[in-house]
Amino acid sequence: MRASNKVFHLAIPCKDLDETVAFYEKLGCELARRYHDRATFNFFGDQLVCHLSPESIDLQPKMYPRHFGITFMERQEFEHTLNYAYERNLPFFHEPAIRFAGKQEEHETFFLIDPANNLLEFKYYYNINMVY
Repeated sequence: MRASNKVFHLAIPCKDLDETVAFYEKLGCELARRYHDRATFNFFGDQLVCHLSPESIDLQPKMYPRHFGITFMERQEFEHTLNYAYERNLPFFHEPAIRFAGKQEEHETFFLIDPANNLLEFKYYYNINMVY
């Protein structure tokens, strides 16, 4: 398990810093700092750095295998985030769905897409033992 003195770090490409900052702030992520070539956010307690690199944008993104996101341990948090995304008119790549129905690893999921076509998955497992 991760100790509270550790923060996961993820770096992703972005095509426009203004669009990127607007999207992640609308999602509720706090902008930690911004430079001419990157923006760093508090992404649900972890560090997300969006590097300006328009040449690296995936023009035809697919959910699998490349995406990142949050697995909620409590259903209320998942539902709150889903409702928040709807209220803020955030762009969905894939509407809410159930994956692996009837199996131990059954979970709810939805995907958002940021301005640089990075895919963000938010999910909640009914069986908490299936998170890992």
